Amino acid sequence: MGAISDWLGTLPALVVYLLVAGIIAAESMGIPLPGEIGLVSAALLAADGHADIAWVAVAASAGAIGGDSLGYLIGHKGGRPLLVRLGRRFPRHLGPAHVARAEAFFARWGSWAIFFGRFVALLRILAGPLAGVLRVPYPKFLLANAAGGICWASGTAVATYYAGRAAERWLQDFSWVALVAAVLGGIGTTLVLRARTRRAVHAEQPAAPEQERERATPEPAEAG
Repeated sequence: MGAISDWLGTLPALVVYLLVAGIIAAESMGIPLPGEIGLVSAALLAADGHADIAWVAVAASAGAIGGDSLGYLIGHKGGRPLLVRLGRRFPRHLGPAHVARAEAFFARWGSWAIFFGRFVALLRILAGPLAGVLRVPYPKFLLANAAGGICWASGTAVATYYAGRAAERWLQDFSWVALVAAVLGGIGTTLVLRARTRRAVHAEQPAAPEQERERATPEPAEAG
């Protein structure tokens, strides 16, 4: 993720927004791309001041809603043969077992599968096309898709943004934290070594004369 953030940091903010929207849209259409990684990287850039977190959230939301809608249309037109072709092309992501799990999730949760599917890596790729294949009514799909896309994109962006800001503030004070940790660690190590040395010296001390005489005097035999 660091390499992606470094690369995005060399681009103008507008290009970053467009890239985030495009990657997430392509992922939502059924192409296994790292949409979430792109979103998190852009949010970290916003935390560093290279982008606006509000526009990152807007771009990610637009990509999620638009990509899912295109995926729905493709699935609606292509039907199950499309899923078979996708499974052959991307067996590690869209194989028969993956499609079966997604279908079971749809059968159990209905429209909620579209909403919560945005938060699950597998369903984030399959939700749009699969909803089209299963002929979910589009208005119903669009409502769940938009709600899930906005919640996922905005929530992930804002959470990452504030986590990045907190980490930046912590790193600014890292020298003091490291110094205090080093001092406390040195004191603790010294105390532990002193305690172990005292125990070792005490164990090696010769026994007292009275103890030696007691050990040397044989015990009287018991009367039989």
